[in-house]
Amino acid sequence: MKKRGFLLLILGVALLLIYLPILILAVYSFTDATSIGFSGSFSLQNYITLFTTPELSDMIWGTVILAFAVAAISTLLGTCGAIGAFYSRKRAQALISVVNQVPVVNADVVTGFSVCILLVAVFGMSKDTFFPLVAGQVTLCAPFVFLSVLPKLSQMDPSIYEAALDLGASPAYALRKVVIPQIMPGILSGFAMAITLSLDDYFVATYTKPATFDTISTYVVNATRGSQTSIKTALWALSTIIFLIVLLIAVIGNVSKKGERKAGEED
Repeated sequence: MKKRGFLLLILGVALLLIYLPILILAVYSFTDATSIGFSGSFSLQNYITLFTTPELSDMIWGTVILAFAVAAISTLLGTCGAIGAFYSRKRAQALISVVNQVPVVNADVVTGFSVCILLVAVFGMSKDTFFPLVAGQVTLCAPFVFLSVLPKLSQMDPSIYEAALDLGASPAYALRKVVIPQIMPGILSGFAMAITLSLDDYFVATYTKPATFDTISTYVVNATRGSQTSIKTALWALSTIIFLIVLLIAVIGNVSKKGERKAGEED
């Protein structure tokens, strides 16, 4: 019992350290305080500023569109790579897995700087085309999609695909109708992770984005260095909204998984 109580205490402290700063930020987002640590009265001005300032709304929508575009491309490339590696020979599969690990363990600043040098300095591409930014974030996100899909392929019964071929299905048809449905949870998980990585990315975006475009991460860093107090406090509201959306998605995902498990047990 003492050991269990000690473990619960450690868990409670860890959760407190993780969520207490977020809760403090959320509370201050509903006040008119100009800085965290100062008292203020209840106010919705931060949320009003967030949704009525064109600069902020353009930045948010631009970041969201970029995240979904990068996630779609990364999911396609990561899924194709995982399927190709899974059905390759062992040596080729091991080589592909090792190569895929490099962007995962590599520092984001190195990835962003390398993509910038390759596309802008070597190939002469203009960053105003958004291509370096998209390419850089895809390089960052696609390996994580690969890692999400590959375990689902390993869990799949390979005889199902072989049976489809024996029954006359073409490899493309069997892949579309048999393999893809089996690994769809991994694909969706990779897609969600790619969106999160794109929204969270700072270093790759810093080196590859156009000068007139800001993602949420780069905008927040630049805004904290500026002197516009109303913009800084409006970002408290943005952070609170992002946290609530992530929390809602996590709850829905856990509830749906529990429902699928219960349905599977009943069957």
